[in-house]
Amino acid sequence: MIPTTRRRTLTLAAPEAPGRPAHVSAASGLVRAGDWLYVVADDALHLAVFPAAGDAPGHTVRLFPGELPAGHAERKAAKPDLEALCRLGPSASFAHGALLALPSGSTPARRRASVLPLNADGTLAGEPRTVDCTSLYVQLERELVALNVEGAAVAGKRLRLLNRGNGEGGVDALVDLDLDRVLASLDVGEMGPEAVRTVRRWELGEANGVRLSFTDASPLPDGRVVFTATAEASRDRVADGPLKGSAVGVLAPDGTPVYLDAVDVPVKLEGVDARVEGGRVHVLLVADADDPSVPAPLLEAALPVPG
Repeated sequence: MIPTTRRRTLTLAAPEAPGRPAHVSAASGLVRAGDWLYVVADDALHLAVFPAAGDAPGHTVRLFPGELPAGHAERKAAKPDLEALCRLGPSASFAHGALLALPSGSTPARRRASVLPLNADGTLAGEPRTVDCTSLYVQLERELVALNVEGAAVAGKRLRLLNRGNGEGGVDALVDLDLDRVLASLDVGEMGPEAVRTVRRWELGEANGVRLSFTDASPLPDGRVVFTATAEASRDRVADGPLKGSAVGVLAPDGTPVYLDAVDVPVKLEGVDARVEGGRVHVLLVADADDPSVPAPLLEAALPVPG
């Protein structure tokens, strides 16, 4: 098993809306940029921002207008379901790169993305822009049927999406998008099917009799991608279910899984940020307790693979 250390919980200086808890509970995507950690939650309209060092409370930045219902079932039906957060490198439109928050696409209401420009020091440089992913996701749904995008990472000239295959009929898959076409689509606010290069299906094995499925991704400098996976006994891609285990793995530059091992804590891993430090791969991890009253933890670990 991979030993983990608990660094902090994701507490906030103030709740994102009146009546909400002052913490992130459903953490689903993680990116470290400069001195900051950025976290998307699948039940929120905001991005959460935390200092990378220490345990000072974070703050939130609104991504979409409006308010979500307070009731659990109503909120689940209305939420944008942002499940993946990735960092884009410098481009003609983003001098110092940007953050891209992507939705799962598991229902037609969950197909709005958000892009946020960055400054050179990793701080946010401007207002978020909404990007419509509907036409892209309709095409991917034709390929995969049970669409559930949970991870995204830039690898060379590709934006790699990881589809989570939990539930009946689910398929774990690696979707490669043409990065230049993705960047061009952000300028017009609509991401289309012309960006799709390849769609490949993978099986990651099981944990305690339940299939492990992709939940997030983070790039390494050499083209590899670190991913998280969780075994959740859910009946479909929308419903939650009992947790049976979580793991961290590595994809080779060609997309083949080359390493996978369980973590030593019973948490539903949903977000990862990977760095090479001292010749080893070090990761930060966030988890979702599927309970709004429970703050999400920030964990760290070193993988037994060369950097």
